[in-house]
Amino acid sequence: MSTSDAVTTDPAGTREHTTVSSLLRLWPYVRPVRARLFGAAVVAVVASCTGLVIPLVLKWMVDGPVTDHDPAGVWLGALYLLLLGIAEAVLFGLRRWLVARPLAGVEADMRADLYRHLQRLPVAFHDRWASGQLLSRGTTDLMLLRQFLAFPLTFLLVNGVTILVGVLIMLDQEWTLGLVLLAPALPVMIVCWIFERRYSLVARRAQDQVGDLTTVVEESVLGIRIIKGFGRHRSQARAFRELSRTLRGTELAKARLLASIWAVIVTLPELAIGAALILGTTQVADDRLSAGTLVAFLSTALALRWPVDSIGFLLAMSQEAATATERYFEVMDAEAESSKPPRSSEDSGSSEPSGAAERSATATAVATGRDAASDAGRDTASDTAPDAGEDPEAPASADTAAGDGGLRFHGVRFRYPDAPADTPPVLDRVDLHIRSGESMALVGATGTGKTTLTALVPRLHEVTSGRITLDGEDITAMPREELRTRVAVAFEEPTLFSASVGENVLMGAEDTAGEADLDRALAVAQADFAHTLPQGTATQVGEQGLSLSGGQRQRLALARAVVGRPRFLVLDDPLSALDVHTEAAVEAALRRVLAETTALIVAHRPSTVLLADRVALLSGGRITAVGTHHELLRTNAEYAHLMSGDEETER
Repeated sequence: MSTSDAVTTDPAGTREHTTVSSLLRLWPYVRPVRARLFGAAVVAVVASCTGLVIPLVLKWMVDGPVTDHDPAGVWLGALYLLLLGIAEAVLFGLRRWLVARPLAGVEADMRADLYRHLQRLPVAFHDRWASGQLLSRGTTDLMLLRQFLAFPLTFLLVNGVTILVGVLIMLDQEWTLGLVLLAPALPVMIVCWIFERRYSLVARRAQDQVGDLTTVVEESVLGIRIIKGFGRHRSQARAFRELSRTLRGTELAKARLLASIWAVIVTLPELAIGAALILGTTQVADDRLSAGTLVAFLSTALALRWPVDSIGFLLAMSQEAATATERYFEVMDAEAESSKPPRSSEDSGSSEPSGAAERSATATAVATGRDAASDAGRDTASDTAPDAGEDPEAPASADTAAGDGGLRFHGVRFRYPDAPADTPPVLDRVDLHIRSGESMALVGATGTGKTTLTALVPRLHEVTSGRITLDGEDITAMPREELRTRVAVAFEEPTLFSASVGENVLMGAEDTAGEADLDRALAVAQADFAHTLPQGTATQVGEQGLSLSGGQRQRLALARAVVGRPRFLVLDDPLSALDVHTEAAVEAALRRVLAETTALIVAHRPSTVLLADRVALLSGGRITAVGTHHELLRTNAEYAHLMSGDEETER
């Protein structure tokens, strides 16, 4: 599937909104500056109508001072023309001044709203959308909208009023010649209607292709090491060239449509003006029309050439603005993270309502955890979660306060929102209790859903059914901001931002955190190398932190997770990029941090597993065993295989 296929729709098949209805969605942004925009439109109308007074002055000059051989009258007429020209220029300049600042503010507000909304959209949205498509909506599309509000929006009105006033003036001068000039009106309107329908499709396709091209450029820049390392620069260049050629073809299609409408709206009025000139000359020769009237009529007709000729590109810009508006609101209409996750009745082999399914899963969690609740101090005890065939409707015992403490998964099921309905869930009724102050290692084969499970705790994804509690409180009952101050995360793939080392680390702490907190976190993560950088912790790490090694980035990500002394800590294989000596040093320091928090640690190596008090084995989307490392080595063949890497065991 191509990038565009994943994130865009076929405008030919799904275009539901007219140009006007799409553009009306901009009103909430335009409303605060409507007074200046209306004022600019009025000024532009006055300026344009001022230009239509010039032909009337010419009529007066020809039929008066010129015919009477009055030089003083000619000079007076020339002065009038000069003053009218200056007034027209000043008024158009005033119009531009009125719209420049407010429309720059509208663009800035829309961009800020888009960025803010992107931060609130769920991770699943960002997994589906190519970053280049989002970038093009925040840059190219918003620029098109600003240009539309500044020019086409005003001049569609101005030119319409100008054409109407000009036609009335011409009909007043000589109605027969006016009817000649009105003859092309119907064909021009039909051509404009056809053009609007066709151009909208091509404009949407071009803007989507710009997004695809932006994605390729961004990926090539971020992945330049891979491209160079594998010698793939030629294939990447070919891919870029193909997309460029596709976009070029679409732009040429736009140009052909624009050329065709211009050919019609320029040629037909020119033919009408020529016919009016011949007919008017004949009337002047027969003394049925004054020369001044003919001059005024033709001057007015020529003054209307620009308003008529501009219809083509004004319609084109309006269509591009409409498609840009649609693309912008495609993102803005995406549902942000809700305070409550959607509950689903999805339950394999069961038709019970979602609420009953949740209560059943919760009862199972209580029943399977009662041994742990009765002896919270037995850190090395072995708990076994229900096997796949165990009855989930087992009777529940009452929870105690001690049993509610820590991090708990109650019958959690998860399926990605865009997954086919007939596919099994990634996680299926996961029941797991990490007691307060305890660290739990999560172990499983690749692809079993370990990372997905950790992402559910800070609500990067929402559970499909079941629930997760922190110290007995459902995480969906907490504001997200509060939840994410309680839970700190460090991912296997560390992400750093184009900021200083200190700023990257302190992102994981409150705004009041200082140098002491930074130094402590760097020490825990064995990231003291930061002090040896050219500007110390003020050193800029560059985009994605690519100026640092993988191990250095991972240690800074770990420091970011622990800097805020979180109540709950979720670590997704945080030591995978470290050498054995650095890993041992980090583990020694990390043990002191884990003693002060409740932690869930995804682990693949025995050395990381040994950091935890207990281990949970995730297999087939469920927790199949819980115990200490040594107990599971003795009693669980799958766990022993994962820790030893012995393929013969599996055979």
